[in-house]
Amino acid sequence: MTETEYSIKTFRPLLSKLVQTPEYFTPNDLRDALNHLFTPDVLHPAQIGAFLTALHIHRVERRPENLSAAAAVLRERALKAAIEDIDKDFVVDIVGTGGDGYNLFNVSTTAAIVASGAGARVVKICAAWKQSIYILLRLSRSSRITRFAFSPLHPQAPPLPIRRIPFTFILAPHYHPAMASIAPYRKSLPFRTMFNVLGPLINPARPRGMVLGIVEKELGYPFAQSLLEGGVERALVVCGYERMDEISCAGPTWVWELKDGQVTESSITPEDFGLSRHGLNKVAGGGPEENAETFKRLLNSGGKVPEDLIPVFEFVLMNASALLVVAGIAKDFKEGAELARESVISGKAWRALEIFREEGQKFAADNQ
Repeated sequence: MTETEYSIKTFRPLLSKLVQTPEYFTPNDLRDALNHLFTPDVLHPAQIGAFLTALHIHRVERRPENLSAAAAVLRERALKAAIEDIDKDFVVDIVGTGGDGYNLFNVSTTAAIVASGAGARVVKICAAWKQSIYILLRLSRSSRITRFAFSPLHPQAPPLPIRRIPFTFILAPHYHPAMASIAPYRKSLPFRTMFNVLGPLINPARPRGMVLGIVEKELGYPFAQSLLEGGVERALVVCGYERMDEISCAGPTWVWELKDGQVTESSITPEDFGLSRHGLNKVAGGGPEENAETFKRLLNSGGKVPEDLIPVFEFVLMNASALLVVAGIAKDFKEGAELARESVISGKAWRALEIFREEGQKFAADNQ
């Protein structure tokens, strides 16, 4: 069916099937429905709301085959990211679905930079962007960096080049214009929809490895399976026992490992990294300015991490270690934690951020 054939009339039987017989609603049905949804000026707002609600109530959005189908539709409609020398590197990402409500320090962005300082090539995607962008802009000392990684693109724009540098940060909304059309409807609903959790599955950089944090244990296997179907080769899907979307520094974490085409479930603890446990109150986040200052004190500490930041430091080491294991740089979590520690203490992590900033400035100068 072409876009010119999408209409309220052709959408109605799909919606009816989803509402009345959800057990028979197939991935192909979902693809067809989403293409209706993402075609401008086709559906009535009531149909959009009913569709999103039915997906949620019947938990159709939780089936791994449907997560994969939805991710495929969004990737098909996404703008392209031109990754320099992507065939030469095992590109990785670390990201969480959000929604755990803990307001912790922004560990995934920090862990990504630490891992890049230890040798990983990280292209990090983010959808909930305000906190992370503020930190990076504050530390960059120049808003010109926005033109390198954060600038919005016209749908017909050529691919934005992502240079071969250790760390790059890109914004999902700038590569997925289809999502903008349904944003008002999602925001009006009193629950998180499928699209709140799809972000990690649709990184336009197509990473080969990923650490993906989730807040619902029940989604562990479906997400790991969806990553596999989306072309990811190695991954750790993680969920802290507290239902947090990172590896917990306070206790055990559920893990679904994707390796060699298979998904296996296990659990890990801080002791597996050779590190101590810390209560979540010790790694709480603050406002953007406070988090930026913590980030700077941690990564630009002159070789010695301040004593009051040890809980945050070890929280970051755990998550950076997992990414280094996925990237194939560390053989296990303890080695990964040591490599991550050296990245911070030596200043290599901070240097990775500086390289990102310098590339942004070059890009801005070349395109004035």
